[in-house]
Amino acid sequence: MPRSVNAVASRARRKKVMKQAKGFFGRRKNVWTVAKNAVEKAMLYAYRDRRNKKRTFRALWITRINAGARQHGMSYSQFMGKLKAENIELNRKVLADLAMNHPDAFKAIVEQVK
Repeated sequence: MPRSVNAVASRARRKKVMKQAKGFFGRRKNVWTVAKNAVEKAMLYAYRDRRNKKRTFRALWITRINAGARQHGMSYSQFMGKLKAENIELNRKVLADLAMNHPDAFKAIVEQVK
């Protein structure tokens, strides 16, 4: 009896990977072995960077809050410490948005914690 290799599933699996490699440069988009490795590496980068994105945004928010706080004569750490002491529970994302887009509201918060 001849060996059964399930070519339908193999072909579908390859098509799926080749579709994911669409837009890659050179042989990475149309040669199976190269494309498979490129897609695998791309998936690893995507997984890693979904986590790194959270760190990057937190750093951005901290920078914006620090800039806003320093305009009113406070450092970031002083400002956050006083926020905690006053039990004002605004997260960094909201504070950064206020510092950037609503400076009057941010100033009111700074005045409240001073």
